[in-house]
Amino acid sequence: MTPIHVFDRPIIGITLGDFNGVGPELILKTFSDPRILKVCIPVIYANYKLFARYKKILGNYDELNFHSIRSIQELQPKKINLLVCWEDDFEVTPGQPSVESGKAAFLSLEKAVSDALAGSIQAIVTAPIDKKNTQQEGFKFAGHTEYLAERCGVKDNLMVMVSPTMKVALATAHVAVSQIASSLTKERLVTKINLLYNSLKKDFGILKPKIAVLGLNPHAGENGMMGTEEQTLISPVIKEIKDKGILLFGPYPADGFFGQHHYTKFDGVLAMYHDQGLAPFKALCFDEGVNFTGGLPFIRTSPDHGTAYDLAGKNLVSEDSFRSAVYLACDLVKNSLLVNK
Repeated sequence: MTPIHVFDRPIIGITLGDFNGVGPELILKTFSDPRILKVCIPVIYANYKLFARYKKILGNYDELNFHSIRSIQELQPKKINLLVCWEDDFEVTPGQPSVESGKAAFLSLEKAVSDALAGSIQAIVTAPIDKKNTQQEGFKFAGHTEYLAERCGVKDNLMVMVSPTMKVALATAHVAVSQIASSLTKERLVTKINLLYNSLKKDFGILKPKIAVLGLNPHAGENGMMGTEEQTLISPVIKEIKDKGILLFGPYPADGFFGQHHYTKFDGVLAMYHDQGLAPFKALCFDEGVNFTGGLPFIRTSPDHGTAYDLAGKNLVSEDSFRSAVYLACDLVKNSLLVNK
């Protein structure tokens, strides 16, 4: 295979996700636009027969052709490559998750990560999986991010939701609400802030990032009347990091911060927990939002929605977020190459 640095476009791996969800349809819709080949060299990790079935189910994509390959060394830069990850002819039942669709989702992800770690592809765009039916030998994780961190040997990573208008990162992600406060330690906050700061510089090319930190409690604690975490933990961490020259501000009450569009004044926002960041993000940016994982040795993006079983196989799902995930992956690869020159 020609070394990846010789190609004029980044090589982007595309995982299938749960094939009984909307993953195959997102891929077909996104790559039916021939302009996509002008910005990247796609490698879809899946099975040729499965896409042949979805073309019949959806009825709109007979003219979309894949170049079937058995290894990344067979990649063709001017074609949409489909790397065959399994030979089994699994039954397709759109809208109904199965053991087979969970197995295929894992096989696709496993192979794409192996190629990324080997340096054969520069980024991975992951289609949505079902966290329950993907559980099997080799995948016993809460989701993509936890699996990727384990495979990459990365202790710390950062979930960042990205749109043209905001970037929202999470101090805690898949943590029960009852455990959020106890999960917020000085070490965690310092780590997440540094990950966000470094990612904004390295991945997004922002020379001097300006970051907002949200409070944990309503009204950011109201001077201790509604909680003390802002006074005892969050504010001291902000001061300590700000004293080192980083543009860090807060803690801000989340409702007013998003309601008054203060996010437009910052390059990045750190929310304390999942719904504090994702609820306003998805309300404001759902169709164009992208999930990005910071702290990995390669770029990873995904759409900001799940398997959407209720829409699977009906030709109804919008590919906007998935397409945005592909374009963002391309941009981030280019940014990282410029920073590392």
